Amino acid sequence: MRALLCTFLLGTVLISPLAPALAAPSCGTGSFDGWLAAFKTEAVGKGISQKTVDAALTGVTLDNSVLSRDRGQQVFKQSFEEFSGRMVPPRLRRGSDMLKRYGSVLGRIEQQYGVPGPVLVAIWGLETDYGVNVGKFPTIRAIASLAYDCRRAEMFRGELLDALRIVDRGDLAPAEMHGAWAGEIGQTQFMPSSYLKFAVDFDGNGHRDLLRSAPDVLASTANYLASYGWKRDQDFAPGTANFAVIQQWNKSEVYSRTIATFASQLAKEP
Repeated sequence: MRALLCTFLLGTVLISPLAPALAAPSCGTGSFDGWLAAFKTEAVGKGISQKTVDAALTGVTLDNSVLSRDRGQQVFKQSFEEFSGRMVPPRLRRGSDMLKRYGSVLGRIEQQYGVPGPVLVAIWGLETDYGVNVGKFPTIRAIASLAYDCRRAEMFRGELLDALRIVDRGDLAPAEMHGAWAGEIGQTQFMPSSYLKFAVDFDGNGHRDLLRSAPDVLASTANYLASYGWKRDQDFAPGTANFAVIQQWNKSEVYSRTIATFASQLAKEP
């Protein structure tokens, strides 16, 4: 859901990739297969194992449907009243259930990171309906397509390298990585760079699994917010320091206000 509101904010300026010794060829020039072969060399040169590169990138093809979606984005025009009125009421009852179901986990997360459960559950519900709709696009293919394209080539080449690093450290296998068309992964939709930086293994199974482990999902989301300066035991209404942190999650005023409103309503649930 966040992709619909924030990807257009990333800008439409064409970015010319830098040209280090092992860099991939210029965006959009030559065949995708040729670009991908050069990218594989670059990835190994940056310390990613050959095994990971082969497992993740062998057979990857260009996804023109992803490029069409990227170029066809529309500026989000719904008002806060329209968006929150559509998104919050159908998710409120299940959100309340999730607060109860994961109450112990959320309590431990708040103790460690300072972020209250209603905020985390609100984000979880808005992003993927509590993990029901994480997206079906193969992440590696989607990001590789966007890295090859010239619109945001440098950004997505970095995201592709980070996606490979997630595989390299053993969190997810390439075939498991699927999500939104712009590369977001998991139940609260982390880009690979955020996954790599903020994902935590809260269930203690040795993997940072944001696709299947609710404790990992919720704790990683809390870690993200805490890393941007979340203030423990303080309000998160618009105008507060914590609301500014929510805007680091999503810069859309409409979406951020909807998170805060949803969380406030969850906090009042019996």
